[in-house]
Amino acid sequence: MAEIIQKESPLKAVRVEALVVMKIIKHCSQLFPTVTTGSIVGMDVDGVLQITNTFPFPTVDLPVTDSHQESNAAANLAAAAPRAKSNTVYKNEMIKCLREVNVDANNVGWYTSANMGNFVNANMIENQYFYQKELNERTVALVHDVSRSSQGSLSLRAFRLSPNFMAQFKEGKFTTERHVTVLQKSHLSYKDILVELPLTIHNSHLLTSFLHQLPAKPLTEELAFPTSLAALSKDPNVPQQPLYPNLDSLDLSIDPFLEKTCDLLLDSIESHYTELNNHQYYQRQLGREQAKITAWQTKRKAENAARVAAKQTPLPEDEWQRLFKLPQEPSRLEGLLNSRQVEQYARQVDGFSASVTSKMFAVKSNMLPGEGQQ
Repeated sequence: MAEIIQKESPLKAVRVEALVVMKIIKHCSQLFPTVTTGSIVGMDVDGVLQITNTFPFPTVDLPVTDSHQESNAAANLAAAAPRAKSNTVYKNEMIKCLREVNVDANNVGWYTSANMGNFVNANMIENQYFYQKELNERTVALVHDVSRSSQGSLSLRAFRLSPNFMAQFKEGKFTTERHVTVLQKSHLSYKDILVELPLTIHNSHLLTSFLHQLPAKPLTEELAFPTSLAALSKDPNVPQQPLYPNLDSLDLSIDPFLEKTCDLLLDSIESHYTELNNHQYYQRQLGREQAKITAWQTKRKAENAARVAAKQTPLPEDEWQRLFKLPQEPSRLEGLLNSRQVEQYARQVDGFSASVTSKMFAVKSNMLPGEGQQ
C-alpha cells in the first residue's frame, strides 16, 4: 500500500534556490510577452524536490512578418520547445556538462512564463505529460507570471498532472462511450487536471545574513564587544531592521490587473460556450444521421422479407456503414482545460477584489455623505 501511495504522490513540496528564481525572472522578463521555457535540474530529498540550477531553451529566430498566423506559429513553437527533439538533445548535452563540473545533473522538470495567469492550455499539458509520463517520474512545471510579478509580488507556482488525468490523457479518450462520457466514468473534472505543490525559496545562511543587513546603514564607529547575549539584544548601537511603510497600499484606485483579468475571464466563458455549442451541433448531426440509418435499415428489412417470400437471396443489411458516415465527436479536453482556466481567472479576481473591498469599507464614511452619522 505504501508503494502505491508513493507512486501516486511522489512529491510533497518544492524548494527552489534563490539563484534559480533570479535566472527564471530574468529570462522571462527579457522576452516578455513571448512565451519562454527552460529546463530545471536538482534532486529529490525525502519527497521535497530541491531545484538547484536552470538553463533556458534556445529560441528559434523566425523571419519578422506582420501576419497574425506567423505570430501564432512562433508562439506555439516557443510554447512547445520543452518537448522538441532538438531541445531534448540540447538538454542532454547541458546536463552532461553540468555533471562534469560536479553540479546536480538530474532533470526535474521545466519552467514557463505566463501573462495574467493564462497558462492552462494544451501546450502546457502536453509538455508536462512529456516529462511526467515515465513511471514515478519526479518532475514539476514552474509557472512564472511576469505581469503579476511586475507589481512587486512574486508569482512562481509549481504544478504536476494528477495521476487520474495522466491515465486518461494516455488513453486519449475524452469522448462518449455507450451514452456515458469517459469523464463521468473516471470521475475526472477540471479540478483534477493539475496538482499544485507548496513552493518555498531557499537562501544560504551567508546570503540570509547579508539580506538582513541590507536595510540598515553601516556604522561609522567601532562597536564594543558585548558582555552577554542580553546586552547584545538591548544594545542601542546595534542596527535594527527598520520598518518601511508602503504608502502604495493605501491607494484606492482599482487595480488595472483586475479589469484585464475580468476581460480575460469573459473571453474564457465565451470560449466555453463555443465548445458547448459545437458539442450540441454534433449531437444534432448525429441524431439526423442515426434517423437516416434507422429508416434505411427498416426499408432494407422490408425488402429482404419480400425477397425471402419470393424465394430470392436477401440483400446485406450492413451496407449502411458504407453509405452513411457518422460525424466525429469533438474532444472534451479543450472544454476541460477551458474550465480550469476560468477557475484560475476567478481566483485571481477574488484575490484582487479582496484588498480593494477592504479599502472601500475603510473609507466608506468619507466617500458617502451621511454614512458617518449613522
